[in-house]
Amino acid sequence: MWNTNPKNQREFKGGKEDWELAARLAQECPHFKPDDEDEMVADEAVSCYNCLYRRWTIKTFICCK
Repeated sequence: MWNTNPKNQREFKGGKEDWELAARLAQECPHFKPDDEDEMVADEAVSCYNCLYRRWTIKTFICCK
């Protein structure tokens, strides 16, 4: 589910299109916090793609928690 990049940050293995996995991980995450509404991209409210602590990269996102 996660890779560690050269900066020792957690990168999501699912890229930008694994909607189901991103939602499942967010449901289990004690750190999930919804981002501003205008920053949300997933239909599911609780998704890593909609989390305040995610930072987009070219291919995926980094979890900052």
